[in-house]
Amino acid sequence: MVKLDRIDSAIDELFTYRKIGTDPAFSRYIPMVYDPINFDWRHTFEPEFTKLFNGLMLKGAQEVKRVFLAVFPTDEILMRFISESSPGDLLFMHHPIVMECGDPKGKWGRGFLPIPSHFIQQMKKKRLSVFTLHVPLDYSRVISTSDAWGEALNATVIGELLSDDKGACGILCEVSPTSTQDLIHRSTEMFGIPYADVHGPIHKHITKIAIVAGCGDKVEAMIEAEKMGAEAYLTGEVHCHIDNDYGKKKYEQMKSYIAQTTMSLIGVSHSASEYLVHATQLKSWFEEKFQLPVTLLPQSKWWV
Repeated sequence: MVKLDRIDSAIDELFTYRKIGTDPAFSRYIPMVYDPINFDWRHTFEPEFTKLFNGLMLKGAQEVKRVFLAVFPTDEILMRFISESSPGDLLFMHHPIVMECGDPKGKWGRGFLPIPSHFIQQMKKKRLSVFTLHVPLDYSRVISTSDAWGEALNATVIGELLSDDKGACGILCEVSPTSTQDLIHRSTEMFGIPYADVHGPIHKHITKIAIVAGCGDKVEAMIEAEKMGAEAYLTGEVHCHIDNDYGKKKYEQMKSYIAQTTMSLIGVSHSASEYLVHATQLKSWFEEKFQLPVTLLPQSKWWV
């Protein structure tokens, strides 16, 4: 067993989430999903979390016996965590709420969704902990969503994109000569997805790629990568398939860009692209750092 406070301190030492400060995305999205349903998230979640929107969201018993790793708190993930855990166990995720991004060959998604209150109450009653880490897990070049993907491809990081004064979410990499078709094949195998969302030209010779795990459906980031010499752009989402005005606007913007890009654009789903760091780098880190057993919680369906 390991003290919860020790785990929190080690995470902050590596990812500096307190120094990075308030998460720009979830400081908007958490109020956006909970306020309309009159859920008192400000008093339900840990006080520090309601300021940073990273860190301990729910604080259970101090003695942690097992760590569970997942991307989104979907119903299936929370049911498994609650049923398979013991008091004090920790669920570490990249996101504090669900994001349905949609299926390029199926149903469009609903966007951000709150955790149903009965799951929150069950986790509190069982004295379980929930820890989420969003942009700090994207920014780190030691353990990160995009770098785990680059590592799996044996790529060499030579630059960053989607940068601000606190870090960068994307990376530019050199790879051994490959092709668009090979990258598609490797991606579907690596992420366990039935198909990739592929757009743009097909190249037979690629030596420089951009990797942006998660929502990489940003035209400005793709333009930046193209200017840096990337021949392929690997991401969670090429197209936004969220069924609202925002999603439809982004979809049309991307359609215009795809018509003139020189890069192969390959999407593997938001959740699958960010699960890899949990299954590889984070799992190893928790096991080696704390000698704790780790349970991986993959989604049964990645394109949602």
